[in-house]
Amino acid sequence: MPETGQPAPMTLPGLQRLAKTVRDRRRTDMAAPIAVLFDIDETLVHTGGAGARSWAWAFDRLHGVAADIGKHTSAGETDPEVGWQTFRAVLGRDPTHDEMARLYAAYLWHLADDIRTSEHYRVLDGVEETLTRIADAGVILGVLSGAMEGAARTKLEPANLGRYFVFGAYGSDSPDRAEVTRLAIAKAARLHGSDLAVQDVYVVGDTPLDVQAAHAANATAVAVASGHYSAQALQAVKPEHVLGSLREPFPGL
Repeated sequence: MPETGQPAPMTLPGLQRLAKTVRDRRRTDMAAPIAVLFDIDETLVHTGGAGARSWAWAFDRLHGVAADIGKHTSAGETDPEVGWQTFRAVLGRDPTHDEMARLYAAYLWHLADDIRTSEHYRVLDGVEETLTRIADAGVILGVLSGAMEGAARTKLEPANLGRYFVFGAYGSDSPDRAEVTRLAIAKAARLHGSDLAVQDVYVVGDTPLDVQAAHAANATAVAVASGHYSAQALQAVKPEHVLGSLREPFPGL
């Protein structure tokens, strides 16, 4: 028996109830974001390799060379970076502006057909439910993608996901992902009618580059281990939140 005046030891059920109360209180205290910006590839959808096949087709058609973007670029880079770095690697020189323009056009032309027949195209777990929940909460939804605008829209079309997003910022706006993120935040601020603070904007992506761009643009990073990076690898770049997939509760909602 405890001494008089000493609290009784807490039982396991009591500890579990206390932990739940703390979690619920934190969830309640966490303010909902004003805007949430989503990456596309491996965050919302898996294209089944449609992008890589379309880049390869474009390089073969225009220059007669085999090109594998996966050998020369990293996940999360913008389309201008992907095109330029791959061109330099497979052709041994810098491209001209005209060459890049033709490459973009060929890539987009092929992507529009390829993605409709891509056998392994799929919407990732929890995406539609999460987007619906965020929209119903009165939060502004935007696309934040390293893809060119035409490619980004094409990747959303098979699943009709474009209907969720009010606006977007893309790799065609800037080759620098951090700058694309700043542009997206500026658009969200104009829609909202006032400047947005760090806690007001969540940037959701599946790569370390998404997290780094969010922080560079003064936003809150939500990393999702739905692509090529594990939760542990994403945690190493210190996002504010890490989710295993979008089936998990979304922070702030």
